[in-house]
Parts: sequence; structure tokens; C-alpha cells
Amino acid sequence: MPQRHSKNNNDLAFFTYDEKRKLGYGTQRERLGKDSIKPFDVCSLCLKPFVSPLCCPKGHLFCKECILECLLSQKKDIHRRLAAYAAQQKQEREEEEEKLMEQRARRLDAFDRQNHGAVPHYDGGGAAAEGKSGGGGGGGFQGANSVKVTSYEEEALRNMKAFWLPSATPEAAAKVEAPCTATVCPEGKEKLKLKSLFPIRLTGLEGGTEYICPSCKVTLTNTHALVAVSTCGDVFCKKCAEEFVAADGLCLACNRACKARHLVPLQKGGTGFSGHDDRLEATDFKHLGSGSGLGLVRPATKT
Repeated sequence: MPQRHSKNNNDLAFFTYDEKRKLGYGTQRERLGKDSIKPFDVCSLCLKPFVSPLCCPKGHLFCKECILECLLSQKKDIHRRLAAYAAQQKQEREEEEEKLMEQRARRLDAFDRQNHGAVPHYDGGGAAAEGKSGGGGGGGFQGANSVKVTSYEEEALRNMKAFWLPSATPEAAAKVEAPCTATVCPEGKEKLKLKSLFPIRLTGLEGGTEYICPSCKVTLTNTHALVAVSTCGDVFCKKCAEEFVAADGLCLACNRACKARHLVPLQKGGTGFSGHDDRLEATDFKHLGSGSGLGLVRPATKT
């Protein structure tokens, strides 16, 4: 007799919410902590403090060496997939030509059988006489029409696929799709070209590893929204960029002309506190079935 408490009731025909939660079934959510969030001055590829940083038009920061190596590897992969696609197209053309040749040969054979007759002819008397006298003739089919008639049947039986025989199981050909020839940003997955990257310059404190805004001199952290100027690469806090740089059309650090469209918001990880940024929760979906192994796990009992 099971206990009356709902959390201990495990004789139902379906999983309760508490049982699903204990088994890890469904979508599991976990809030990210500060250690799981990338600082703003870290490369998105190597996850180390960036060296000679480059920024994409969407605001993702990379080390110069890391992003160049990434784009080069993408180019090599594109060339490899293009070669595989070209080889597949060539093979398909050859198979199509071979099918056309086979169809043409079959039409010619059908025309030959129709004109010369597909019924074999016996030479009864002469063949028997030659057989008695020891001649090499012998009664049988005349001509090669009988061989032509049965050759296609034998070939069809030889090439016939059978699901119940391992040696004759049909195999689906791997279809190679036409690859995209454009390189993409490894972080934002949008199209990215090498010439669209621009270097950034962070104003640092003397003798320290922290960075400050060139205008208001505030220390830059993940709590601040940062904006980079694509024309010169200087980085400001969002408040200074909107109130001074965009309004005056001039960079406050190098006095270089710029416009509002040249301001690129930098992507950052956040702080881990509630209400900051919208990507602070990790989700993972787990199935519960015969193949997952989770169905064999007993729910943990509370002590």
C-alpha cells in the first residue's frame, strides 16, 4: 500500500512532475553563475584575454590570430565541400550517360529480336545425323538470339536488391548538397568577410589591467553597455557614445569624424545577476525512454 503523500505516490500510470524532475526528464533549466559568463575583454574563440582584438559588425570580439585561423579553416572546408559536390555532379552525369547508353542498347536489341525472331530454331534431322556420325554440330539453338533474350534477365537477377540478404542490401547514396561559399562568424553565425573586421582600441589604466572609458573615465566592466566606433576602433560606454559621440559626429579620443551608423554595440556575457541581459539561463532537453537509460533509474528518495 503506497503512502498517501503525492510525492511518494509512484503507482500511477503516468509520470508526475516530481518524478520527472528527479529523473531529469524534459527541459532542464539552470541559471548561469559569474564563472560561466564571458568577460567583455575575452576572445570568443580561445576564451583568453584578447591580443590585437578585431571586432565584427555585430560586436563580437576575437583575437586577430584566432579569427584569421577560423576563417582560413572555413575556406579550406568550403573548397573541400565544393570538390565533393563537383565530383558528385560528375558522377551523376556519367551515370545518366550510362543509363542513356543502356536504353539505346536495349532498343537496338529489341529491334534485332523483332526482325530476326526471338523464338529459337531447331535443326532436328541434320543435327541428329551429324550427332550420329560424330560431327561437332549437335541439335540445339541456332544463332545467338537465345543468349540475348536471357542476358537481361540474368543481369536483373544478379543486380536485384534484397533487404533480407546482407550481401544484397540496398544502400542509399550519400547526397551532397550545394555548399555555401560564404564564411560565417563563429559566434553570431552571420556572413562575415575579412575586410568587414575592424580593430578596436581600449583605453587602459597606467600600470593596470583594467580599462576605462576615454570620456567619463569610468572603469569598464560587464555591467556597462559598451560601444565601439568602427572608423577608429575606440571603445566608449553607451551613455557617452549616445550623448557625445553620436551627437557631435566626432570621436572624443582621436577627434576623427564618425556617424551614428559607425557605432557598434559590443556583445558581452552579463554579470549573473537577475534582470541583467537575456542570456543567463542554460537549457537542456532530455528524453525518457527505453534507449536513454533514464527509465531504469529509480527516483531518489528524500531523507
